[in-house]
Amino acid sequence: MIGYCGTGYHGMQYNPPNPTIEHELFEAFVKAGAVSKANSNDLKKSGFMRAARTDKGVHAGGNVISLKLIIEDPDILNKINNNLPPGIRVWGIERVNKAFNCRKLCGSRWYEYLLPTYSLIGPKPGSILYKEIEDSKIELPGVLDEDSESKIFWEKFFKEANDTFSKEDLEAIENYVAPPRDEFDDAEPTYQKVKQYKQLENKHRRAYRVSGEKLSKFRASMEQYLGSHNFHNFTLGKDFKEASALRFMKEIQVSEPFVIGEAETEWVSIKIHGQSFMLHQIRKMISMATLITRCGCPVERISQSYGPQKINIPKAPALGLLLECPVYEGYNKRLKEFGYNPIDFSQYQEKMDEFKM
Repeated sequence: MIGYCGTGYHGMQYNPPNPTIEHELFEAFVKAGAVSKANSNDLKKSGFMRAARTDKGVHAGGNVISLKLIIEDPDILNKINNNLPPGIRVWGIERVNKAFNCRKLCGSRWYEYLLPTYSLIGPKPGSILYKEIEDSKIELPGVLDEDSESKIFWEKFFKEANDTFSKEDLEAIENYVAPPRDEFDDAEPTYQKVKQYKQLENKHRRAYRVSGEKLSKFRASMEQYLGSHNFHNFTLGKDFKEASALRFMKEIQVSEPFVIGEAETEWVSIKIHGQSFMLHQIRKMISMATLITRCGCPVERISQSYGPQKINIPKAPALGLLLECPVYEGYNKRLKEFGYNPIDFSQYQEKMDEFKM
């Protein structure tokens, strides 16, 4: 049972010459003496398998890998961890029967996405998305929600920007186009103004606190995913008619807002419990629910996306996504019959939460 920070890695799966989580783990097993020298040049020799692949930059509070390990040494767990970078941890090792396959026997998975609440602020006046929404209000009167909260947010920001910069400065900032990298000069006065303007915008975003009404809209959007649906629009290269596009979401929890770090940014935690997921599915689910909340769209847009029409849904950043843990509910009963311990992450919860923070 493992946890890792995916930043700087090309995902979970072994993929030489790229740095991956599995490469680091396997090297540590060999150095610690948990994998013999004879098997040290090939993962397949030790029957290596992972419960869930994670993409580039995606993290895991808990994930499961299975393989044949030499664990007679009572200090083997510490030896493995001592040979791993601090961003990868082995929480515990449990024995299973020979037929065990950690991917196929995993009944479901919990994922967590950390979203800064400022992601729910309506588009910036003057932006392309803002103009599209304004045009839609003329074309479809009464369909989109009015968003006075975002209006007040942007009014406050523009007031401070107008007090900080001259009219000429603001025009230069708006029209600024970065030169090619080899000609770039970070001391250039207009670039410095652009940087200052962006810092002011970020200061306002960090100070933002989401209202109960906006959070309710986001929760209502996320609830549209519960149950069994055709998620062909939430991945790559899947057709509406493919049976594998059908996925079942068991539970979805959106936390109350909380503040992290010195920057005092407000966040919400979104936990999704599903039987299985496709490539980019969660990041697209988060992105669509966020866009619906930001743009004042009806939440039914999500149920419409399960239909045959192809919709382009952007991905939310990988940075916020974390595999919470795979669940072996059904298989744990069988492990008990064999006299083995269940695969249960709850005993490491404190360590995992500390690691995640």
